[in-house]
Amino acid sequence: MQRLSASCLLLALAASVAYSAVILDNGAPIMWAQTAAQVSDLPVQNDIVSPNPWNFLHRMSFYRLVIAATDPFMGSMGTGATESPLWGLPLQFGWMLTSGRLADPTGATTCGLPTGDTMCISPLSWWGCVSHFTSVLPFLSAAQQGLLGQGVKVQMQAPEGTEGYCTTYADCSASYADVMAKWDAFFQGLQAPTDSPLPDNEKKDSILGLYWDANMASLHAAAAACSAKQSTYSAPEVTFASSWLNSAEYVSAANFQSSLEKSVMFLTPLPGRILQEGDHAPNISDMTQEENHTLSVFAWMNSMNTALNGSLVRMWRRVMCSVTTREKGREMLEQLLLNPGFATGTFLSIITGTSGC
Repeated sequence: MQRLSASCLLLALAASVAYSAVILDNGAPIMWAQTAAQVSDLPVQNDIVSPNPWNFLHRMSFYRLVIAATDPFMGSMGTGATESPLWGLPLQFGWMLTSGRLADPTGATTCGLPTGDTMCISPLSWWGCVSHFTSVLPFLSAAQQGLLGQGVKVQMQAPEGTEGYCTTYADCSASYADVMAKWDAFFQGLQAPTDSPLPDNEKKDSILGLYWDANMASLHAAAAACSAKQSTYSAPEVTFASSWLNSAEYVSAANFQSSLEKSVMFLTPLPGRILQEGDHAPNISDMTQEENHTLSVFAWMNSMNTALNGSLVRMWRRVMCSVTTREKGREMLEQLLLNPGFATGTFLSIITGTSGC
């Protein structure tokens, strides 16, 4: 693996200046071609794979390796090469990099900054911390389940001067048993015999259900473990982070198929820089109409759920109780987030006016 190429550095710098989310490079996630194509491309010490998850290329490599290992089991997702729901994770991770969210938020170091180590992920970054739970933990689970090769052992390098990040399968299982159990269940479910008589849409729905159970377990654990790291961010950024987490509740309940194409549509309108004091959507002057719209919708969904004591999420989950309603739910989320003409009131009325299954 190489360090950041000149072209990719320009992309990252452009994103930091123009405040426009950059998540693709030649049709793939940012710097995908520079990541490890096989496990042996990662550092190895004493026959143990020992990557540094605080290096962007190493962490992005986890996604590339797991996607390649699981693709043979993703036939129910569709015939394309990028239909796996796992594609949403590296695209989201790339957005975190180009929007500056993986850098040291305290300003005490140049970690992640254009003037420092551009591949550095700061252990003090809330976003970097959350990403740890959706990259390192599934990678360790995939290795444990034999997807990366029989007998492959992994020991993550620990960040200097920082505690609280698990580094092995046993370590993560001891600290986050529910998270690791659900990633194990996902990878085991993928590898189970596929001679089921169920229709393809139900097979797909089952796999997506296992995936989102694991993904949400990671996010819920991250929300608790990483919360103290929000203290160095502006109030608008903290609010956005909360809204971002809350939005995952709706996406997961609908068993959204976060393929590369679908994920690009949902991630491109995310804010291309860290929010600052005084940023109030939909009137942030240096952000696009799409970014302002997304921030407004996220804030509305979060505020409505808070005002209703969490019942908006509960109502949505109650409605998303069958394969058919989840398919309709995915269409509704696309309208809400991507169509500025789709009124939030319409979304609310549909949820409250549907009794469920």
